[in-house]
Amino acid sequence: MNAFRKTLIPAALLLSLALPACAQQKADAAGSNGAGQVLAVVNGKPITEAEVRQSAGDQFKALDREYQQNVHQLIENSLDQVVQDRLLDAEAASRKITKDQLLAEIKPAAVTDADVDAFYEQNKAQIPRPKEQVAAQIKAYLEQQGQQKAKTDYFKSLESKYKVDYKLEPIRVQVAATGPAKGPANAPVTIVEFSDFQCPFCSRLTPTIAEVEKKYGDKVRVVFRQYPLPFHQNAQKAAEASLCAQDQGKFWEMHDAMFANQEQLGVDQLKAKAASLGLNAEKFNKCIDSGEKNATIQADLKEGQAAGVSGTPAMFVNGRFISGAVPIDQITTVIDDELRRAGSKTASK
Repeated sequence: MNAFRKTLIPAALLLSLALPACAQQKADAAGSNGAGQVLAVVNGKPITEAEVRQSAGDQFKALDREYQQNVHQLIENSLDQVVQDRLLDAEAASRKITKDQLLAEIKPAAVTDADVDAFYEQNKAQIPRPKEQVAAQIKAYLEQQGQQKAKTDYFKSLESKYKVDYKLEPIRVQVAATGPAKGPANAPVTIVEFSDFQCPFCSRLTPTIAEVEKKYGDKVRVVFRQYPLPFHQNAQKAAEASLCAQDQGKFWEMHDAMFANQEQLGVDQLKAKAASLGLNAEKFNKCIDSGEKNATIQADLKEGQAAGVSGTPAMFVNGRFISGAVPIDQITTVIDDELRRAGSKTASK
């Protein structure tokens, strides 16, 4: 049930490596009870907790959202454990052996040197150390992942055998699917992606999203929303450029061109890209020079922050939050679950 929450490379393995997202720090807010409580008196006038909470409303909303997510996560994890225990009880009774004997049968394939080499080659951009220095850690990680996969596959087979039907709804965040989009408006799954054209992790996610589109076709709609981070000096104008291109019907062409070469995002370079894509130069140049798209970008930033986005890329799959440049399996697991849920609701009508 919770396979999609696993990350590709844990922090312990990456050591001092970059996280799979361009992150922006956000301050935490502390809460307390008693909104009418007087916290201070200034010049004879009381300041209540309600007033303080209102002054930091966004932070308190974020804190509440994080609390609800943590509670839901604990419920999901605990449900998984209880379901697995019952499945083991049923299988052990059926085969007349102990649960420990069942678990001992779960054996992953051995990790070879070729597996280690392949993993290093695929992820060396995130591992700025020679392979010889991290080979042992990679092998341990792959063994751990192999064991987890073997266990997951085993319990999936038991879930099918004993007909497990999960009723717990995933936690969802309401995010408007407004902005440049691909896919039918009535698709059963909508992915709202908050992204930054200068973020290297966003660039790495782009081919993954393309794979998702190819695999699911009209079942998925992808919506792009702007989230240029302040420490990426060219991200704001790149975001504007994409929306200026959208005015001429070429958002996705500009999107692909900018992610294909993130070293060329200066204003003059963006104008050159627009010209190479056949856009009307006069209209595009006026659009990007005027900053007329800034209001749209700020609206996206505000909604992203309200939804809990603090770095890029960030996705909401039918409202289910996925952070970072995750492997495709983490996305498809959620999509498959959403399609299953949509099918179940349709069948029950």
